[in-house]
Amino acid sequence: MNKSKIEWCKYTWNPVTGCNHGCPYCYAAKIAHRFAGDDAECCNCSISPDCPGKTAERKCPDFREYRPSEKIHVLDIKQYGFYPKKHYIAFPYGFEPTLHRYRLQEPGQIKTPSTVFVCSMADLFGDFIPDEWIFEVFKACSEHPQHRYMFLTKNPKRYFSLMDSGSLPKSGNMWYGTTITTETDDFFYADGYNSFLSIEPIQGPIPIPFGEIPIPYTRIKWVIIGQETGNRKERIKAKPEWIRGIYEACIRGGIPVFMKDNLSGVVENLIQEDAEK
Repeated sequence: MNKSKIEWCKYTWNPVTGCNHGCPYCYAAKIAHRFAGDDAECCNCSISPDCPGKTAERKCPDFREYRPSEKIHVLDIKQYGFYPKKHYIAFPYGFEPTLHRYRLQEPGQIKTPSTVFVCSMADLFGDFIPDEWIFEVFKACSEHPQHRYMFLTKNPKRYFSLMDSGSLPKSGNMWYGTTITTETDDFFYADGYNSFLSIEPIQGPIPIPFGEIPIPYTRIKWVIIGQETGNRKERIKAKPEWIRGIYEACIRGGIPVFMKDNLSGVVENLIQEDAEK
């Protein structure tokens, strides 16, 4: 896990990386391609006789799995490059969906209860992610219940599907978020679950009737607002009235709101309430 620069969480944890949504404003894709590596090897076999792949039962190629029909990867151990010198490659396959199984126990390394953003470099609930990957991540969360785990997806129907099959944990430390950017986007809501919205990057006004109708908006327990950053030519800059409209709706509904630092200059006072205020 890594200490996070994202204001609303303490750590990011990426047991799965990669996404096939193809959003033009995706910051994660840029990072993954920047730190990809064509010279990746499964371990340091070439320079160390103690490579974990050198056993009677397993050989190095077994530590990597590629499913061509699905274009997804599975890694059991870290990948390294060797030129010009040995270095760890965080995204050996760029932004292609990858399960880094060796990262599954990382939450256990942090004993202090913390807010953890799960898969900040992926959409764990995209249709391109196998169910078994999701279940492996859920199992790891259950083994380290001291943390609050925050999930985000642009594919909320996967939440509903898992819920209907009885496979979506209802633990109080599991928070299921939906990323929305326009008023037409769907989102997840259900009794007994912690659900929240991340409105980032906001692409226009989103009239949210919090406090006015019973379902689905009153099931939302937290709202994050942010705008697109970077220098993309088509970048849409947030307007103050968009942010005020959402904030006023949250006030009516009694819902905590978190305005990200990138809204500084768009609104005068940033409100940063915790999900469990």
